[in-house]
Amino acid sequence: MRFLRLLFWLFVVLLAALFLGRNWSDVTVDLWGNVQADIKLPLLLLIAFLVGLLPTAIGWRIRWWRMKRSQQLARPPLPSSPPPPFADDPRS
Repeated sequence: MRFLRLLFWLFVVLLAALFLGRNWSDVTVDLWGNVQADIKLPLLLLIAFLVGLLPTAIGWRIRWWRMKRSQQLARPPLPSSPPPPFADDPRS
């Protein structure tokens, strides 16, 4: 199973390297007004991917925080010290 996982990631890295090598060209992006920026295409795609991933990551983090909080609220608090024994308790 480890071999298949390694083979998969090698394949992904190879595809990424081929994409980067064949598309390493400048792209002109119109920002606002007459302002333009020249940026490499793979870098532009990486930025677009990360911007698109940001709302999903924030939503996942909020969901994780809520789940953690609900688990803490549902759990009864642990006593800080054991209760004192009764005066007529034969074990003490």
